[in-house]
Amino acid sequence: MEVTALSIIIPAYNEGKTIHRILDKVREVELIGGITKEVIVVNDCSTDNTEEALHSYKSTYPDLNIQYYKHEVNKGKGAALHTGIAMAKGEFLVIQDADLEYDPAEFNILLRPVLDGFADVVYGSRFMGGNAHRILFFWHSIGNKFLTFLSNMFTNLNLTDMETCYKLFRTKTIQSIHLKEKRFGFEPEVTAKIARIPKIRIYEVGISYYGRTFAEGKKINWKDGFRAIYCILRYNLFK
Repeated sequence: MEVTALSIIIPAYNEGKTIHRILDKVREVELIGGITKEVIVVNDCSTDNTEEALHSYKSTYPDLNIQYYKHEVNKGKGAALHTGIAMAKGEFLVIQDADLEYDPAEFNILLRPVLDGFADVVYGSRFMGGNAHRILFFWHSIGNKFLTFLSNMFTNLNLTDMETCYKLFRTKTIQSIHLKEKRFGFEPEVTAKIARIPKIRIYEVGISYYGRTFAEGKKINWKDGFRAIYCILRYNLFK
């Protein structure tokens, strides 16, 4: 299967200190099959120098196709993803956090099932495979597994990591879905709605995970966990 471009959606909020590092990794990765990259950065009204850092990076590396969008008020990660998804022009689309928890070098792992003609959607699982995983919070891992289990009960999927950032979609498919969740409820909502598409082929591959502590900038909290439960029930029971 020939894919001309991969749209890489990067929601950014107060990532001025590290945004250049993730963009370096995106720029350096060579995608299989000669696929080109469209990088879409959505600044969710950062209060630091994220915008300045991004403009500086664009000037330094004009060869990297970076499209930049900015929210005038802070709306949340999900809302930033909505903006990026709407603007994507590549045949396929992948979500990349602006922090350093996920490695863009593994885009090719996500692309392989698509290029081989098996998959329409690919999730990158932090809980399968032999890749490196930073050891962090016990209760976070239990929470993630519980949310995945609950989601699977309703979607009838056997995912191991519903909450993963790394999700690769056919762009037209994800653009056809009306998404509502503006914060971290994006993950259970998009999973519920993708699972209902007739004959959709969903695959999962093992990826690495270089998690951050809260001191290092991690933003998700316990309230987002309860919101995820609400979203699982809402978007599966009340379609």
